[in-house]
Amino acid sequence: MEIKFLGHAAFAIEHEGKTALIDPFLSGNPKAAVSADEVAADVILLTHGHGDHLGDTVAIAKRTGATVVAIVELAEELKEDGVENVIDPNIGGTADLGWLTARMTPAWHTSTTPKGTVNTPAGYVIEVGGKRIYNTGDTALFSDLALPSKRGHIDLAILPIGGHYTMDRFDGVAAAELIKADQIIPAHYGTFPPIETDAQAFKSDVQNAGYAEVIVLEPGESHTLR
Repeated sequence: MEIKFLGHAAFAIEHEGKTALIDPFLSGNPKAAVSADEVAADVILLTHGHGDHLGDTVAIAKRTGATVVAIVELAEELKEDGVENVIDPNIGGTADLGWLTARMTPAWHTSTTPKGTVNTPAGYVIEVGGKRIYNTGDTALFSDLALPSKRGHIDLAILPIGGHYTMDRFDGVAAAELIKADQIIPAHYGTFPPIETDAQAFKSDVQNAGYAEVIVLEPGESHTLR
């Protein structure tokens, strides 16, 4: 399967002709690799409701008919906005799309949508094509990052490293030790001045410690997970 970095914290997971979008903040994203009008989606996974994650979800879902997975309070706002296909798990719940499952995990962060809906941030353990991908969402370093691997080996993790709003690259190294993934893709950095960081230094620190292989992607680049 292909994992494409779309910029900031937006990703597309492509497998056997289907696409899962994660946090499609594209309009207004200075690092966006695609526009909201051209991206494909069968499912959209939202970690939380901040504008730089909720992004273009409503427009993309209406255009493509994609199913949106979001925590219950955020899901209700999306329904009110006219999104027809919504799955509304809470922390610990799993959305089963048949070709993909997404189990919602805790993330240590805050979240209120641009319309004022307060919602609890989350991550996802995504199982697709026989692989397990842990998208931690926006989070600080906390010990529960170690728990998803207790249920099954993590092939790849997506981890924020920009600091200021999430953990920084130094806490990211400790997070890599906890998560125990084979590979890590860093995210949520370099989009705006407060979250500028050195992704290559993060890669060196993690790999020198022997915690994981780090794949640094530029917006628009893809990684093949085999």
